[in-house]
Amino acid sequence: MGYVIRLAVILMFVGGVSAGGLALLNGKTAPIIAEYKRMEQEQARLDVMPDAEFGVFVLRDSSSTLPYYEAYADSDAIQLLGYVFAASGNGYSGTVETVVGVDTSWNITGIKVISQQETPGLGTKAVEIRYGEKEPWFQRQFERKSASTVMVDKDGGEIVSITGATITSRTISNAIRNNANLLKEKVSKKNQMGTVS
Repeated sequence: MGYVIRLAVILMFVGGVSAGGLALLNGKTAPIIAEYKRMEQEQARLDVMPDAEFGVFVLRDSSSTLPYYEAYADSDAIQLLGYVFAASGNGYSGTVETVVGVDTSWNITGIKVISQQETPGLGTKAVEIRYGEKEPWFQRQFERKSASTVMVDKDGGEIVSITGATITSRTISNAIRNNANLLKEKVSKKNQMGTVS
């Protein structure tokens, strides 16, 4: 009986030290991870709206389900270039998260898949950079397409689906189209009311 009690005490001690060590490690790394994510999001906004390189991004409607950024060409936030928003949907293996830039005519200036857990060799081709190229071929197809009507070829659209990964291709297209239309409606209402979000 004493052996069992001693073993339980040792296991509790080891568990307590492990939990304390993990909590300490989390406390040290959490701010670093948060800063890395912030920088990654900032870079993604620049990637999808390259004309705003010397301008600013102003966060609007941050408390809603569809927060977005207004992208300006200048640091004084006078010349509006367009909008940057997130679009996500359920792919084949998990959620696919994308950052999207659109100009004021709602044409896509760029997209960037920032998170995905799709099948290697299939759905992961959404982020694949082919030999000799500088950016993912699948994402590049979206540029200059109307965000409000973008669809994959299997649904009658212009975006060539990834072979063997139609679900991933469709998820990205549908999420962009749906959120672009929601945002377009939101911006239209805001402009009609003449208020700032």
